[in-house]
Amino acid sequence: MSSQPNPGSDSRTSVDSPPQSPRPAPPAERTARAWPVFLVVDLILVIVFAAIGRSAHGEDVLGMLTTAWPFLVGTLLGWFAVRGARRPAAVVPTGLVVWLSTEIMGIFLRALTGQGTAWSFVLVSLVVLGVFLVGYRLVLAGVARVRRR
Repeated sequence: MSSQPNPGSDSRTSVDSPPQSPRPAPPAERTARAWPVFLVVDLILVIVFAAIGRSAHGEDVLGMLTTAWPFLVGTLLGWFAVRGARRPAAVVPTGLVVWLSTEIMGIFLRALTGQGTAWSFVLVSLVVLGVFLVGYRLVLAGVARVRRR
């Protein structure tokens, strides 16, 4: 029996080399894997928008899905259009496209189904959904920028 190592094998044993710790994924990759969380947050924020609006007008909050569904469809279409899973935390393009798609499709579907589309509602929804859907992405971008320093 020979004490010579096999020619094709590594002569070092695991004791000879320090253990390799797995490298953390780059931030973009971690964010991309978190896309379901961003999608759910966007959908929840649209529902919160509808609930706040119904409550402010003295309407039944439980009927919020009637108010929310056109905007939820717009949110999903925006995610599909921009392929939000690639860069879900990005203000541009994801946040901007999701916001505008949510607003435009939401108002369009409300008009198509006979729900209210008064200019005051259009303006309020534009501002509130912008603050909600783009705002938290801006905060996350600011936090990430501070952490990199």
